[in-house]
Amino acid sequence: MSDEEAPDPTADAEELLDEAAAAEIVESDLAQIEGERAELMDMLRRTQADFENYRKRIAKQQGEAVDRAVGALIEQLLPTLDVGEAAAAHGAADAAVYSSLLGALEKAGMTRIDPAGEVFDPNGHEAVLHEPADDPGAEPRVVDVMRAGYAWKGRVIRPAMVKVRG
Repeated sequence: MSDEEAPDPTADAEELLDEAAAAEIVESDLAQIEGERAELMDMLRRTQADFENYRKRIAKQQGEAVDRAVGALIEQLLPTLDVGEAAAAHGAADAAVYSSLLGALEKAGMTRIDPAGEVFDPNGHEAVLHEPADDPGAEPRVVDVMRAGYAWKGRVIRPAMVKVRG
């Protein structure tokens, strides 16, 4: 065999080193790309969660704004309800209009506060008259309702005007 035909061991070693270095570079680049991908996926998930939270918060705020607007409208209708209630109590012919209006508002979420005989609750009742109780240790009770109160979706719009004993 001649020297020309014999493989050069240093050339093979250099090729192997070049291939190993290239493989190392590829592995390094792959690890870097996987890290960047994981970061981007994490940012995407956070952005999606932030957007979902934002969407829920805006929907809640819009619902609350609608509830406040309807509550304000009901508050403006309360004098009309009072007149209708007084007319119905006196047997007026247009009591059906009052009943119809009251029914529509109740379907929409309004509740009438009529606490006759109940324990006095300052959150929903406004005591304008007071009389002493027969039993000094008894809880104060509503004995007469002078004007009905109204609540809208659990929030008192106008407390009931009552006479309390106790």
